[in-house]
Amino acid sequence: MDKIVATNKKAYHDYFVEDTYEAGIVLVGCEVKSIRQGACNLRDSFVIIKNGEAFLIGTHISPYKMGSYFNPDPRRTRKLLLNRYEINKLRGKVEQKGYTLVPLKVYFKGALVKIEIGLCRGKELHDKRAAIKDKENKRNIDRVMKEYNTR
Repeated sequence: MDKIVATNKKAYHDYFVEDTYEAGIVLVGCEVKSIRQGACNLRDSFVIIKNGEAFLIGTHISPYKMGSYFNPDPRRTRKLLLNRYEINKLRGKVEQKGYTLVPLKVYFKGALVKIEIGLCRGKELHDKRAAIKDKENKRNIDRVMKEYNTR
């Protein structure tokens, strides 16, 4: 059973998520303890592929309060663990115009910290407006259906 620690809701608002991948993260022990407490923020973070390796940039993992004097930088660059095939596939897609890699959620799979990465294409302003309109329409329909079913 997976325990979701953090989600990037803004990514679903700003991007069309076309494909998702699961990756491990290289962390220090006190960072894992901090993530267990839920002190992880994915806003404004992204993934780059450099020299055949994937790196997570901009993710904020708060320092562990009970940690020792060695607490790493909260916004440090972290290496992601992906297969060579996945990295090559992602590199090919990212080099195309309009694609980017965005972290979607951080979760525990057993005792391991995993991150879900989305291969995303940016939304235009009119796409965002259409998404908000659809969301409001769905909410209104659900409200009407709930009233109708309670009668």
